[in-house]
Amino acid sequence: MLCLSIPAGSAIAADGTALFQSNCSMCHQPNGQGVPGQFPALAGRVGKIASTPEGRQYVVAVALNGIMGAITIQGNSYAGFMPPFKMLADDQVAAILNHVAGLPDGPDATIFTVQDVTAARGKSIAPSAMVEKRQALDALHPLP
Repeated sequence: MLCLSIPAGSAIAADGTALFQSNCSMCHQPNGQGVPGQFPALAGRVGKIASTPEGRQYVVAVALNGIMGAITIQGNSYAGFMPPFKMLADDQVAAILNHVAGLPDGPDATIFTVQDVTAARGKSIAPSAMVEKRQALDALHPLP
């Protein structure tokens, strides 16, 4: 008899830590602390932002669409550009986001699912429009 284990649809097989290191750490730093005034910190913030459904949708949208324009985070101004990561598979994006949500001390969170990323992928948003989405979310749920 042959037994096969079939993972659930929301299972994430990708290694979020390795994917973060190869795609994100050059800007946001290996520990997610960022560089004030240049690249925002992710550690200690993404999990908090994702604690609401609107925040979770926003974080996924930023990962897929990027963001461009002036934003202020924890008193630091940023006027740069984060590129979109649509070239990554849905499970890879979810794995990266779960890794980041667990920073700085880990373990990786289980907030984001493959389905979250798949649903957001169908809603393409210009990177410059993500600043407006951020402002709307901040008005609804103040961002860290």
